[in-house]
Amino acid sequence: MDYPKIPLAQSILQICQAKGVTTVVISPGSRNAPLTIGFASNPDFKCYSVADERCAAFFALGLAQQLKTPVALLCTSGSAVLNYYPAVAEAFYSQIPLVVISADRPQSKIDIGDGQTIRQQNVLKSHTLFCANLTEEASEENDKKINKAINRAISKKGPVHINAPFEEPLYETVNKYSVDAMIEGLPRKASKLSVKDIMAATNIWNVAKKKLILVGSLNPGEIAQEILEGWAKDPSIVVMTEVTSNLHQPTFASRIDTLITAFGQKEFRDFRPDVLITFGGMVVSKRIKAFLRSYKPDQHWHIDPLRAYDTFGALSHHFKVEPAHFFEAISPFAKAVKSNYSAKAAQLLEYRGNRHDVFTASAPYSDFTVYEKILSALPENRLLHISNSAAIRYAQLFPMKQQVDVFCNRGTSGIDGSSSTAVGASVASDKPTVLITGDIGFLYDSNALWNNYIPSDFKIVIVNNGGGGIFRILPGHSETPVFNTFFETSHHLTAENLAKMYGFNYRNAADPKQLESELNDFYTSGQKEILEVFTPEKENDKVLKDYFEALA
Repeated sequence: MDYPKIPLAQSILQICQAKGVTTVVISPGSRNAPLTIGFASNPDFKCYSVADERCAAFFALGLAQQLKTPVALLCTSGSAVLNYYPAVAEAFYSQIPLVVISADRPQSKIDIGDGQTIRQQNVLKSHTLFCANLTEEASEENDKKINKAINRAISKKGPVHINAPFEEPLYETVNKYSVDAMIEGLPRKASKLSVKDIMAATNIWNVAKKKLILVGSLNPGEIAQEILEGWAKDPSIVVMTEVTSNLHQPTFASRIDTLITAFGQKEFRDFRPDVLITFGGMVVSKRIKAFLRSYKPDQHWHIDPLRAYDTFGALSHHFKVEPAHFFEAISPFAKAVKSNYSAKAAQLLEYRGNRHDVFTASAPYSDFTVYEKILSALPENRLLHISNSAAIRYAQLFPMKQQVDVFCNRGTSGIDGSSSTAVGASVASDKPTVLITGDIGFLYDSNALWNNYIPSDFKIVIVNNGGGGIFRILPGHSETPVFNTFFETSHHLTAENLAKMYGFNYRNAADPKQLESELNDFYTSGQKEILEVFTPEKENDKVLKDYFEALA
């Protein structure tokens, strides 16, 4: 087995291996050659080669999302590391561990006119948990920084940056390590809820007549079924989930916007919770955020071992534990409170559900009906990735099957890496993966398909409405040349030639009958496929507005 001759590279390799950072996404380059040789030559590391650094970083994000362990990213010197930034920011806000390793030139070569040099130290500082700026020689100080970076990625669940300068020659190898890197212990596990916290929480819990549990993005299986059933039986609890919450219980308000959009001031006042309990990642629904900012709860508890955002301007307590531990700790002491809070919500949900069904049955062909068809046809036991913008918002309006695991890059809510993340997730998951995306998101990240690891059953559904249809829904839309050119990104492109170039089977549909016909075996064909569904460019916003009016 070949080892890089450069001692600093040997230290990085040893510490990564000792700490279990053994999945590595490498973008080809020269300055990173010492580490590329070391990672790729060692069978204990699983290495992937992705040329486009932006795609590579989102691919690594998808891997780490599913593996739930840190994934390393390796690039050459210069502007390469800057292309990691969108995925690094997403990882930071989604609490996904990434270990970014950028090869650098020695500091003496920076800002003297040498090629492929920029100021790489701390270049990702604003959205990383730690920056390890290393010196050229192997040293105890360098080892401490490398250990600290990886420990932070593991314990604080987020991205870190290791910047490693290498001087030429870069490709020389040896048959054994010449240094023994210092390996520090892994961080201790998360703390538990104190008796004081348990008593304080249950004292409030047991008298509050209106408790609203709002769940953001969550990995499947994080909350035990017994806890969910307990919430469902408590008349003082309403549970609101989103499609990314991956929680399923018939009484939960799983389509938030359909419930509250038609509320007037009286309904909002009646629905205002005494206690709001939040956990999970970022919430998609803008309507629920607007409601809770205007009708603030008396108490807002956020449950997360690491962070708490004061999203609604009412945060009163941050319980620094895993949500499952919090609810398991208080459940023996929690009592059901006499209330009509849950019953009123259930009555509204049933009414809104009936109105939804009536509208959907007669709605004209549009984005709305297309999303309904592609989601209702989706088989169970799938990993579903949904791109941002219109795709995730439409997905919020329809029921999701229980055995479908749903993910979306909601940390920063960008469209830039949705496809690459889905590809990475598909590689790490044992479930067949489906990506549902809009046309702009797909075209923006089309290099995601420049990837040799895409599973043979990977599916992409593109809803092509001619460009940026989400902006027609948002306030401020007007039919002007400025809007059409600079907001909507109007185009007449299709994915057909991209599909051919990357070896995907291509299907398309432009009306309900075609869509139904193509969906018959699209999800189950066992081939890499793209289904591109063309929808009207200008009718979608009206259909969606009519839908929300019809719910009242």
